[in-house]
Amino acid sequence: MRHVAARFLALTAASALAVASAAEPAVSGPPEPAGMTALFNGRDLSGWDGDPRLWSVRDGVIHGETTVEQPAAGNTFLICEGDPVRDFELRLSFRCTATNNSGIQYRSVRVDEASARNRWVVRGYQHELRNEERFPNVPGFIYDEGGLAGGRGRICMVGEKAIWPAEGPKQVQATLITADEFEALAKVDEWNDVVIRAEGHRIRHWLNGRLILDFVDEHPKALAEGVIALQLHAGKPMWAEFRDIRFKRL
Repeated sequence: MRHVAARFLALTAASALAVASAAEPAVSGPPEPAGMTALFNGRDLSGWDGDPRLWSVRDGVIHGETTVEQPAAGNTFLICEGDPVRDFELRLSFRCTATNNSGIQYRSVRVDEASARNRWVVRGYQHELRNEERFPNVPGFIYDEGGLAGGRGRICMVGEKAIWPAEGPKQVQATLITADEFEALAKVDEWNDVVIRAEGHRIRHWLNGRLILDFVDEHPKALAEGVIALQLHAGKPMWAEFRDIRFKRL
């Protein structure tokens, strides 16, 4: 009987997990709200602060590039100037090389410590950017840059509808997109459209018009507000480009 009971409990647990991670119908992106503000004028880097050796405007887009001759001294960022941002919707398009990765920082803090690797360092939530289409190293997951959000690394992965309670580990409630569906959605070597919406504890990411991540962060180190920034990653030479950056406080 003990063996039967143990098997029953195991099957019950497996069934509960299957229900918790069941696939949900595809969710399209929300219509763009009225009154969005352009954060990039298409001509120069007015309103942004970054390493002038690495960031420039080319053909109407923000271009960040590291080379063998001019590497990044640690991860470095182009930081949007202005007041900290709490609840918002951010829209932009990006493309980057596959030799390295990039990111969009939000609800992040600029680091002014003497130990910082360069003058343009931020820590906080990062919307990962990659020129890849195969799970798990794809654009869109939330990464804890610099460990400010509790040192949790990859906080929420693409495809997850999840909650991180105040006590206990993250709980994945459903699957929003499969690996095969994401591979068909992402555009390698091309422009991809991103929407980030943060409202209170809830954060959602859309890529190319489809919801790919829905996360509620109730962890004690959850981040409530901060700056927006764009990343160039240390390591192998790379470039990343951004355009049509617009934003609205909610």
